[in-house]
Amino acid sequence: MLKIDLWKRIVIWGLVALGLLMALPNAFYGKVETHNDAVAAIEAGSSEPSLAEQVGMWPDWMPSGLVNLGLDLRGGAHLLAEVQVEDVYQARIEAMWPEVRDLLREERGRVGPIRLQPTEAAELRVRLVEKPEEVDYAASLVRGLARPVSSISGAVSNDIEVTTRGDQVIVSLSEAEKLASDEQTVRTAREIILRRIDEMGTREPTIQRQGARRILIQVPGVGSAAELKEIIGTTAQLTFQPVVSRTTNPDESAGAGNEILPSIDEEGVFYILERAPVVTGEELVDAQPDFDQNGRPAVSFRFNPTGGRKFGDYTAENIGNPFAIVLDGEVISAPVIQSHIPGGTGIITGRFTVEESTNLAVLLRAGALPAELEFVEERTIGPELGADSIEAGKIACIAAFIFVLAFMWASYGLFGLFANIALIINVGLIFGLLSMIGATLTLPGIAGIVLTIGMAVDANVLVFERIREELKTAKGPARAIELGYEKALSAITDANITTFITALILYAMGSGPVRGFAITLGLGIITSVFTAIFVTRLIVIIWFERKRPKTVLGGRTLRLVPRDTSWDFFKRWKMSLGLSGFLIVVAMVSFLLQGLNFGIDFKGGTTIRTQSAQTVDIGQYRDAISPLELGDVSITEVFDPTFGPDENVSMIRIQAQEGEESVSPEVIRSVQAALQEVVPDLTFTAVESVGPKVSGELIQAAVIAVLLAIGAVLVYIWLRFEWQFAVGAVLALVHDVVLTIGIFSELQIQFDLAIIAALLTIVGYSLNDTVVVFDRVRENLRKYKKKPLAEVLNISINETLSRTVMTSVTTLLALMALYVLGGDVIRGFVFAMIWGVVIGTYSSVFVASTVLLWLGVKRDWSKPDANAGTQFANVDA
Repeated sequence: MLKIDLWKRIVIWGLVALGLLMALPNAFYGKVETHNDAVAAIEAGSSEPSLAEQVGMWPDWMPSGLVNLGLDLRGGAHLLAEVQVEDVYQARIEAMWPEVRDLLREERGRVGPIRLQPTEAAELRVRLVEKPEEVDYAASLVRGLARPVSSISGAVSNDIEVTTRGDQVIVSLSEAEKLASDEQTVRTAREIILRRIDEMGTREPTIQRQGARRILIQVPGVGSAAELKEIIGTTAQLTFQPVVSRTTNPDESAGAGNEILPSIDEEGVFYILERAPVVTGEELVDAQPDFDQNGRPAVSFRFNPTGGRKFGDYTAENIGNPFAIVLDGEVISAPVIQSHIPGGTGIITGRFTVEESTNLAVLLRAGALPAELEFVEERTIGPELGADSIEAGKIACIAAFIFVLAFMWASYGLFGLFANIALIINVGLIFGLLSMIGATLTLPGIAGIVLTIGMAVDANVLVFERIREELKTAKGPARAIELGYEKALSAITDANITTFITALILYAMGSGPVRGFAITLGLGIITSVFTAIFVTRLIVIIWFERKRPKTVLGGRTLRLVPRDTSWDFFKRWKMSLGLSGFLIVVAMVSFLLQGLNFGIDFKGGTTIRTQSAQTVDIGQYRDAISPLELGDVSITEVFDPTFGPDENVSMIRIQAQEGEESVSPEVIRSVQAALQEVVPDLTFTAVESVGPKVSGELIQAAVIAVLLAIGAVLVYIWLRFEWQFAVGAVLALVHDVVLTIGIFSELQIQFDLAIIAALLTIVGYSLNDTVVVFDRVRENLRKYKKKPLAEVLNISINETLSRTVMTSVTTLLALMALYVLGGDVIRGFVFAMIWGVVIGTYSSVFVASTVLLWLGVKRDWSKPDANAGTQFANVDA
């Protein structure tokens, strides 16, 4: 019966109202963002008079959550840093030497004199000079210094391993201690990076661990990745070390337990220092920019009580001796201790500028990084490019909306209007969910929303087409509407679950913008199913209860497929499969001969996007850059109908430099300077750099993601249908993926990480189409038990043909709007999806069904083994 209980209606409208309320702040983005910033400033203790006015720009009782804008929309810097955890092993083991030395000196009568031996490994080698026979006793003494450490398995072991070799005692860190040290080092590095960025006062920074040793850093509003690296990449390890001597020979032997370091101010001067520091920057509690007695910039500091006591004791005992202040392996100054310095305070002088002393104070306050950071990936998006992307995305979304709304109205009349209302609610719910979970919207994320606009109507199209079918046999429109929703539910569920599986895999395997696309696609699937099954149905029922029409979905409407078709899709199956086979061969030959035009995501290197008012002269650009000897440099001009007359854009790609994970900031600055000599107004609107290590990992992750998606789909369809259906669907998927890769190879369109996201979306879309056809095949196999399989397949394809074409056209309308109006940044991504929709529609009709015909399926559904291969085999569609 066509009825929804009152409590269900309240719940449906309540969820819609809640979702739209959560989305509402995004319609007033500027005001709400200002309000949120003012509230945060007040909570931090600020008392500026203007803050109260800014807080009043948005009501406190209203939700104030916003969708965060990704770097590609807001502009900013992105870094992927790998923490060099091995650095800590050396420092940790060297710090043990004073303790080991003092312990063995107490037993000098038995073990004799000792000497620290030089070694390249992260270990201490202590030689017993006169009594090598006591080496085992000496080792047992050192083992007493071990401290317990818990391993991952929960077992307790020692933090050091002590062994002997000849007359030497060898001390090294245990594996359990190394694992614990790695975890602590990365965690500490992340916290210090966060503190340093907080000192900069930036909005919405993202600092996340990625894997075991990497940290992802994204900071909106920063001018360049080089600027960000200067703040967070400086280790800022401050130590106060005793001076052994001063020299001008960098190769002079420092002696065991010592090291030779250069002076930062005096060129050609080096200091020999004791490795073990008296006190370190870890014991600082404050550092402030200051001026010395001569008015020169300096940094004043204050130690904690422990550090202050060490500092005071040492200065009291070493009056008249020099004392080196070392920052990141360079001697800032080496003053002579004139008197006892109590209280743990002091001042660091050097040849600083005011800006350098301020930055050093920031770094010292935030704390020293425990280990060096190696930047394996970096990206800079200029704010102008981000603003252009937002504007292009808005225009594309509005155009897609208008096209789809008009098409649905033309195709289904009043029911199309109901679907349009649900579509508007659907987009609102997506933004509501994004705001609720604090998700970040990226440019591919906007593409995900546009794709959702096109695909969201699919569930409604399935229902409306089913209602039209049921009107031929059902007793009245009420029964036809009821049966339409009931019988379309199976196809809607299966089609969307398979697409959702690909979104989950994208989220799990992707990163950055790709993950943003996966989030919007996944949320869009959830909201689309909700609005189609509940919201549209409720609107239809409310309308039907009031109007009580004699018929529905009648009248003159746009039909892309004739009302009743009986086309034989297998009459020329050899021609269709021959065409597919020919295209696959062409794709494979193209791939083998010229390969793919890999972007830096997979190839490594740096791409620079430039913009100027002057026309791009590739030869002039190349002549300017060639003296820098950067190896393989490719320069291409970017053409786009959305560019203004003064927007001349080029893309410069520099190969990965040998021995480096990314192109250095100095190289980027030299390229910019060289180009600005010939084009003075040229600016860099975006810079992206990916190291060879990361690019190799991205290739591996991309291949795994595609294989996982295909494997997951195989299992799901096997469980939901029969193994023959699964094989047909997977072969159609492989067909679509191979042809998509082939066209990218043939046209040499850039193939990057975003295209992998498009490939997985194609997998989901192709499955969507195939599953809808297979769902009807399964239903008709029970309905027409005596008809040949080829005839049943033809009937099924003809019955779903109108829905297949309608969904493809609405999706293509949305994607074409994005392709034409969405800007050049994501054009390759959108092209892949457009191609995927076309080829996916073709394969679901001609490839998957033909494979199913070849394999055959079980026809007798009345026997006891009807559930073989699937627990759902007898569920009515």
